[in-house]
Amino acid sequence: MTAVSGTGTGTDSEGAGDFGRLLAGHRVAAGLTQEELAAVAGVSLRAVGDMERGRTRGPQRRTVRALAETLGLDARQTAALDRAAQCGRPRGTRPVSAAAPTRGPAAPAPAPAGPAETGDAAPAAPLVPGALALPRDIADFTAREDALALLAELAEDDRPAHPRVVLISGQPGLGKTAFALHAAHTLAPFFPDGQLSLDLGGMAATPLSARDALGQVLRALGVADNAVPAGTEERAGLYRALVRERRLVLVLDNVADESQVRPLLPGSGPAVTLVTSRNALPGLESVLRLRLDALAPGEAADLLARIAGRERIDAAPDATAELARLCGYLPLALRIAGQRLVARPQQPVSHLVRQLAAEEHRLDLLETGDLAVRPAFALSYRRLPAESQLVLRRSALTAGHDFTAAVAAAYAGLPPGRTELVLEQLIDAGLVQLATPERYRLHDLVRLYAGERLDADEGPEAVAQARARAGDWLLNRAAEYGLRFDPDHAAADPDADPDADADRTGPPVPLTEAARWLEEEHPEWLAALHQAFAAGRHREVIDTAEAMHWFSDRLLSWDIWAEVFQLSVDAARACGDQLAEAVHVNYLAWTYVTCLHRYQRGIDLANEGLELARRIGAREQEGWALTYLAAGLRHLHRHREAIDAYHRAADAFAAVNSRAGWIGRLVTLRGAANCLRDSGRAEEAVESRRRALAGALELVERWSSPLMHLAAAMTAHELGLDRAALGRWPAAEKAYRQALTHYEEIGRPDSMTKTLTELGTALIEQGRAEEARELLTEALTDLSADGPRQGRRRTG
Repeated sequence: MTAVSGTGTGTDSEGAGDFGRLLAGHRVAAGLTQEELAAVAGVSLRAVGDMERGRTRGPQRRTVRALAETLGLDARQTAALDRAAQCGRPRGTRPVSAAAPTRGPAAPAPAPAGPAETGDAAPAAPLVPGALALPRDIADFTAREDALALLAELAEDDRPAHPRVVLISGQPGLGKTAFALHAAHTLAPFFPDGQLSLDLGGMAATPLSARDALGQVLRALGVADNAVPAGTEERAGLYRALVRERRLVLVLDNVADESQVRPLLPGSGPAVTLVTSRNALPGLESVLRLRLDALAPGEAADLLARIAGRERIDAAPDATAELARLCGYLPLALRIAGQRLVARPQQPVSHLVRQLAAEEHRLDLLETGDLAVRPAFALSYRRLPAESQLVLRRSALTAGHDFTAAVAAAYAGLPPGRTELVLEQLIDAGLVQLATPERYRLHDLVRLYAGERLDADEGPEAVAQARARAGDWLLNRAAEYGLRFDPDHAAADPDADPDADADRTGPPVPLTEAARWLEEEHPEWLAALHQAFAAGRHREVIDTAEAMHWFSDRLLSWDIWAEVFQLSVDAARACGDQLAEAVHVNYLAWTYVTCLHRYQRGIDLANEGLELARRIGAREQEGWALTYLAAGLRHLHRHREAIDAYHRAADAFAAVNSRAGWIGRLVTLRGAANCLRDSGRAEEAVESRRRALAGALELVERWSSPLMHLAAAMTAHELGLDRAALGRWPAAEKAYRQALTHYEEIGRPDSMTKTLTELGTALIEQGRAEEARELLTEALTDLSADGPRQGRRRTG
């Protein structure tokens, strides 16, 4: 390394200035503050400050020796420090330099790599005291351990092959600046040449230009005003030269875009640059990307405890958990909530929770002093193009935790392809998050802000039109896809609907795709169903629920069917359509018996449907009402009454010459067989079930459709149960495998898991435990890969 004392212009003043820079450099390398150096060396704090600032240019030799001993300098470094001091003393005492001085700017001197590095040469010239100094660290900084560990590992390399630039991005309020500053303070011992921080004003109306930013950094590095080049390129070149051998940390906070920050990145050397931005800066090359996310629930509670006091937070764990959730686990919101608790020590945590629970007041409450969530979002929102603002606002109308570009497009009134591009831009801007490769989500607090802008920027009429347009599209799509499972519409072309998505062309949508859409988008179409009912579009509600009827057989575990069919019952009554009322009361009875297992409520509804059907002479609906009545009675172990009801249902279906009549008779055979098995008459149950299975297979032959395969699968499954009750395990295995064959034909519905479980039991009973284990393990893996069968609507 080249010692700093070996360069200069040769003038007395410049030579004298070397002492202050050398002293500060050695002190930083030793990890001492000015106060610590002064105390140990026996020198006043003011004297140390004056020496480092160049006000005292030639301290006495005994002072230099005391400073050198405190700093642990070797003989060569002490001599260099003493020579620099001599240059500042009055003329007559200054020794003649052994080397002729050189003209021009000095080449930057390399600095020690960190506390562990040793060497004979003096460190590089120190930073200008106070210039671009790091703001104070936050004492209660919480979490981000993995990211900090990654940066610590990055800092260990004292001779990196490429300059180390870390981009820290994410939505507003995640604490990007706090993280970068905490990281810079943490890394400081490894970067003795200094730590700088510069706010580039990326969210301001006029962000700091790269030229002006470089000027500030160069001055902080000790370049005199008259030596700072005029042009951006020249400044960038000088900056790269100055930091090439320096171990320093530079925090470039609040970056607007790639062009603003690119000239500030080192070309080589050991420096580490931490860049923060709300934007993803996708065009920035060769950087380590750290995208911060919201805190985990436990981390959020820990942050609240550090701010408001651990005893207070630990005393209210449930309220604290809810407070963290209402803050969206966003560090800025959590800090504001914590500070509100500190300012109101007499109020329990639950009091703030109750206040924040009101969505219309939440953003108002998340403001204290100069900390506020709403302005943080507003800064980013104002910089968006008008089209991006529109998509963000309209995305607040979605009902689910996440949504597709097609759903957002329906609300925004834009083509899906264009909406997808805008959503990707909003991800880069930190306002939209990617939930899955094809689904997007808004942070809860961003959703509230977008909703505020929706009301303020568009007004109720425009919002109502957007809801109605999206609702029409959603209900048309839901009905279209639901009818794919109706045996009377199985061959229908989904593209025949003129309101269907214009971007979709080609053959009818596969059943698996239709089922996936109905499952994933159920929060959206269910919300649209409620809106249609509230708007008085009762026939639309009835038609949508009717289309969902056959699809509902695939997802018996869903609790939304009671909601769907209660709406359709209410809509039928509002229309005065007694037949539709009877139909949908029966659907509701089925829901309570089969899905919710509330048998007495199902029996009451079935009796209501039976009375309606008889009043209007609807024999088919009479048969279904009796069927659901019998099912409820069977689950209450009233087997004799249930068998009687099944027989009466079969008589009613016999008078119906249609496919529905055939299906009804099959259902009654199955139900009666279940009653026989449950009441201990297993042999009779087997014979009844065999006749039912024969009927089901005949239906599959005549009308191959998902419904018919489902009926055959369920009947074969029940035959397996009958045979298992008699201990006929090989025959039971055969029936279960027959059921699985039909389940595979319709895309492996969730009811298939029961058959797999029973098959495993049959294999174990035959001494084939290993085969059972492999079967169930494989099945569990396959079904898990298909994803959850039941989503949830967004709440809170």
